[in-house]
Amino acid sequence: MSDGPGAPGPTGAPGPTGDLGRSHPLQGGQASKIPGPGGPPLLVVTAVAAERDAIAAGWPGPVEIVGVGIAAAAAGTARLLATGRYRAVLCAGIGGGFAGRIDVGGTALATESVAADLGADSPDGFLALSALGFGPTVHATDAGLRTALSATLPDATAGPILTVHTVTGTAEGTAAVTARHPTALAEGMEGFGVATAAVAAGVAFAEVRTISNLVGPRDRAGWRIPQALAALTDLGRALGKLGW
Repeated sequence: MSDGPGAPGPTGAPGPTGDLGRSHPLQGGQASKIPGPGGPPLLVVTAVAAERDAIAAGWPGPVEIVGVGIAAAAAGTARLLATGRYRAVLCAGIGGGFAGRIDVGGTALATESVAADLGADSPDGFLALSALGFGPTVHATDAGLRTALSATLPDATAGPILTVHTVTGTAEGTAAVTARHPTALAEGMEGFGVATAAVAAGVAFAEVRTISNLVGPRDRAGWRIPQALAALTDLGRALGKLGW
């Protein structure tokens, strides 16, 4: 999610680059852990009630609020996965998109979730946590789950989605993040936290963001939150086609 009155708003922040520190259960080369027909239900998690309600309007399956930000999302998702009821978790919500890569109102399907600002600053620039040797900053999404979602979301754009602690609202910050992540589609605040919980639980992970605004100087007049929430309802309907 990102900030906004009673619902998410725009996001953006600088972070690391590249294919750094992938975690083993979700790596693209690993066997998919998605549930088959009749298997345990897919769990969908969101940051706030507005996102949950939008998805639930299109899908009757389990949709739970886990809170805003990486820490809350990781803790909330871990608590839910500890029940053992789920084999797949989808982090879904609205977020900011990068101009020229995805349009407002579009849907971003993550190929990987990147902890974009987890690391250390230095005179030579930002150093990702993975570059410091303290753990991963990228979790690839489950290939099987991503393929299934792509089939039901034919208009979605696939690519990296960044997870940030602080949303960017300046031209300088936007230039930094686009330079460091030249293929990133969108930004949110929870994906990497949900992915971390999924890795620990050994379940499949995916992330979808519907775009409410373009990453850039903060401009509330440019937010299209109702449009992005409507796209989340479309996502809910698409989930129904999975047969889970």
